[in-house]
Amino acid sequence: MLAVVVPQSRNAALLRRFLPYVIAGLFAAAIMAGYNFAFAQEADPDANATDIGNLTTMIAAFLVFFMQAGFAFLGAGLIRSKNVTNYMTKSFMDFAIASLSFWAFGFAIMMGTSAAGIAGTDNFFLVDAGDDWSVYVSWMFQMVFAGTAATIVAGAVAERTKTQAYLAYSFIIGAIIYPLYGHWAWNDDGWLGALGNIGLPGAADYAGSGVVHAVGGFIALAGAVVVGPRIGKFNSDGTANQLPIHSVPFVIIGTFILFFGWFGFNIGSGSSIGLNAINTLLAGATGAVVALYITIIRTGQADILMACNGALAGLVGITAPVSYVDPWAAVVIGAIAAPIMMGSVWAIENILKIDDPVSAISVHGTCGLWGLLAIGIFANGNNDVNGLVGGEGLQIVSQLISMGVVLAWALVTGFAMFLLLKFTMGVRASREEEEQGMDLAEHDQPAYDYLSSPQ
Repeated sequence: MLAVVVPQSRNAALLRRFLPYVIAGLFAAAIMAGYNFAFAQEADPDANATDIGNLTTMIAAFLVFFMQAGFAFLGAGLIRSKNVTNYMTKSFMDFAIASLSFWAFGFAIMMGTSAAGIAGTDNFFLVDAGDDWSVYVSWMFQMVFAGTAATIVAGAVAERTKTQAYLAYSFIIGAIIYPLYGHWAWNDDGWLGALGNIGLPGAADYAGSGVVHAVGGFIALAGAVVVGPRIGKFNSDGTANQLPIHSVPFVIIGTFILFFGWFGFNIGSGSSIGLNAINTLLAGATGAVVALYITIIRTGQADILMACNGALAGLVGITAPVSYVDPWAAVVIGAIAAPIMMGSVWAIENILKIDDPVSAISVHGTCGLWGLLAIGIFANGNNDVNGLVGGEGLQIVSQLISMGVVLAWALVTGFAMFLLLKFTMGVRASREEEEQGMDLAEHDQPAYDYLSSPQ
């Protein structure tokens, strides 16, 4: 991947220098707070077990929350410097907007008392939670997942989308689109988990390859199609141009943060913490290595940007099966995820002619589907889920149903939402705003003080 990089300011250099220390400090503070909390309790074994379980889930939620910084760095690094403020504004505000919409509507629809396995019907605005502190813990954990689904879309529509439209669809994703599919897959009475009623195993998705990543990834595809490509991305004959990016270090830092936060994503969903952590690490590492060596074989160059996407592809791929497979299977899943992602990136740009600046569709959408399918192949009986490896042939049928449902749901609702916004408030910035840069056009706040003119 050829990258055209704009020079960095002194502020950016200082940020790269001190960011690792900030991250380490935050992590140490979280560990110390957890230690003090856990050991300040009275010696009631049952109460302590509940408190420690809640604490583990909350720490995992905080790790997933910190992934927002990773998405912000990753996406900002892969776009032009004239749009960095705009991109990071959206990465920050989509989480804030999704938090409110999930509190008001999303959590109730997703985790409330089920109506026919379709949607929840109570606990809007958390009014029915009362003194059940486990509900608040559950809300926090599910909310950061909703924020992740919303922010995945940002990369595919970067550098040409109006901020107001972006905030509107972040609200809709957190309030309706993510929670409804989440109810089907994760609510105890959701219909996807109850396929046993028709003689099939329940569709499985341990930590969200489908619920979070495929939903976000295919909404991103719909958004990229409706908004259209950036100016200059495609020539008149349909061939694609490689537009400049502004910071390879930002991409690497963002990937590190996302990888770190992914442990919260995958270990906070249940009890098999050790296995989940190992599988997460192995799949992400394998994806990075395989992607890097594919680029070396193809071009003779070690493409770190593709290696970063390979790591993320492996992480997305292992998110659904993380607690159902052995470590060797995690390696295989990550190894397959990397070329799937790379092939998808090529096809989306060169066949479908879709402009996705950060490869969100391929990393999250395509690899999210792979994660769902991998359960049907590699699940070994852990947590009562058996794939072909475990001697169960029907699980893969349930997983294929889940793949079809999430693909259809995300595309239909994504296109409906973006078309509605297009014909009401508008989603695309004007040509003049796009050429000037969204930082100046929408914020009058360039990311770097040396930018006297758009880069």
